[in-house]
This record gives sequence, C-alpha cells and structure tokens, in this order.
Amino acid sequence: MTSLRNKVVFITGASSGIGLACARIFAADGARILMAARRLDRLKKLADELRAAHKVPVHAFDLDVRDQPAVERAIAGLPPEWAAIDVLINNAGLSRGLDKIHEAKISDWEEMIDTNIKGLLYVSRAVIPGMVKRGAGHVINIGSIAGHELYPGGNVYCGTKFAVKAISQGMRIDLVATPIRVSSVDPGMVETEFSLVRYHGDKEKADKTYKGLTPLTPDDIADAVHYCATRPPHVNINDMIVMPQAQAGVLVVNRV
Repeated sequence: MTSLRNKVVFITGASSGIGLACARIFAADGARILMAARRLDRLKKLADELRAAHKVPVHAFDLDVRDQPAVERAIAGLPPEWAAIDVLINNAGLSRGLDKIHEAKISDWEEMIDTNIKGLLYVSRAVIPGMVKRGAGHVINIGSIAGHELYPGGNVYCGTKFAVKAISQGMRIDLVATPIRVSSVDPGMVETEFSLVRYHGDKEKADKTYKGLTPLTPDDIADAVHYCATRPPHVNINDMIVMPQAQAGVLVVNRV
C-alpha cells in the first residue's frame, strides 16, 4: 500500500457529502488535509474537527471552482508547506433539475457545465503541472453512473459526467509517460445534499429519491477513493463504479 501519512491531499467541494467524508478518511490516515469549498464556515468547523480528532495539519479556504482566475490565484498562492499537492480529489459538482431539454433553465445548464466540467479542468490545470514537475501525484475525479448511462431528464447532467469520464481517460493518456496516476470513482445513488440541490431545496422531492432502498453513504464513496489512493505506485484504478446493492442501473432500482 502507498502510505498517505504527511501527504498533502487536496479536496474540492469538501464542505459536505463525499468531499467531507473524504477529508475525514484521509485525515484518519495521517494525511495533511487541504480543502476548499464555497461555504467557508462549514470548512472551518470541519477543520477544527479534523485537527482535534486526528492531530493532522489542515488548511481550508473558500473557492468557487467556476472562477478560473480565483482557482489559479488560490493554487499559486498556497503557503509553501501546502504547495506540493500529492493527491487531488476533484469532488466539487452538482446537478440542477430534471427538465426536458426544451424546457430546462439555461442557468441550470450553465451551473452544471461550469462546475462539473470547467471547474474540474481549472483545478486540474492549476495542480497537475506541479505533480509532473515533482514526478509524483494522483488525480481522483468523482464521476457518476450518469457518466455511463443516460436517464430521462438527465440530459445535461449526464453530459457533464460523460465529459468527466472522457477527461479522466484523456488525462491518463497525456500523463502515461509520467508517474502521475488518474482515477475516476463513479457512484450510483448516494444520499447527500445532491438531490436537495437538484430540486432547488425541495426536501420532499429529494427524500423520495432514496425512498424504499438503502442508498450508498458518503463514507462508502470516501472508502473507494481512499482505496484508489493507497494502491502501490505501479497500480492504477482507472474507473471504479460503486452502486448500492438495490441498484443495477440508473433506471433499475429495487424499492420495497
């Protein structure tokens, strides 16, 4: 196994859900936690928790990955002790709406494309050159089963996750002559704030998403991410699809 002790692990979208769970599992393994999100108050609370529970260094800052100049400034301006990022977890992402293509809000499309695709690219472009220069690093992109299968109303969201799949493959091709590893962890149904965001805060609709089955938890996906990051250096997990037992596909779900 690759030891993560004292390694710098950078997690985007770390204020909730999968990102938060990743921060916890990597901190428990002795990693130095570098994390960013738009909700700095949540990050500060999580940082205090991680320092107290695991006695690891934590550096948190607010960042909207959609803002390319802000991303570039943030990475270039990291304190020296945080600048050498060993593991990048591109977790920031969201879904908005389930509208048909001819009825959807353009603003929903833009938010998904700007966050899920462009944000991932902006952060990767800022971080990967340092990894290449140092000859070490691992990029782990959080994809989705929606990057493998389409479902009604998922038009643009699925498109963004198909893009993440393609970008991850492209990264591996571009970095194959370097020691840099690239993985994609693609979850099925995970109970996070995802559905609440998709339905613009409608909790009743969000709760129905997981009714009648046991979905994955953020900890389940964080465990998968941690597994990818701790393989021996010559081993790369290209793509890991993780589903709840009750889900066999995006439209094949057993509810009781």
